[in-house]
Amino acid sequence: MRGRQTVRDMVLSMLVVGFVVWIGYLFLPHDANGDPVHEVAYKVETSTARRAAPYPVLSPEGLSDKWRATSVSYKPADQNNGRGNAWHLGFVTPSGQYAAVEQSDVPRDSLLAAYVTGAKPDGTAEVAGRAWERVQGEKARALTVQTGPGTTLLTGTASYEELAELAQALK
Repeated sequence: MRGRQTVRDMVLSMLVVGFVVWIGYLFLPHDANGDPVHEVAYKVETSTARRAAPYPVLSPEGLSDKWRATSVSYKPADQNNGRGNAWHLGFVTPSGQYAAVEQSDVPRDSLLAAYVTGAKPDGTAEVAGRAWERVQGEKARALTVQTGPGTTLLTGTASYEELAELAQALK
């Protein structure tokens, strides 16, 4: 008789646990539309980076709401494993691709090697009165320009057109 009670107790326990999980699912917040993008605000981080960086930190102004910021960071050289001062701002573009602003005071080729595997020159693009070098990699592309003592790299899986739109908005 003890075997039947053990199985019955186990089944009842499983039902209680299942009920608790179901109640938790109903009351815990979750994204109803299934969009996995976690957006971040970047205005405060931009201000902080502008005070700390030895180069002019660029951040977009006036992008449409369809550009969603997903990551932001500034690492001073002494906290960046000897890879210079580094500003990063990542976005999901209106077409669902990835684009990022990467700025650093390391040499341009080092920055390109870090973010665009297999980088090869791909011409130039005139954006906002400035000539940007186009670079095509194996999986990503980039626009790059020298900004004072730093290098600005706009990179990601986004098209050159979307990268140019991001470049146009940089201030």
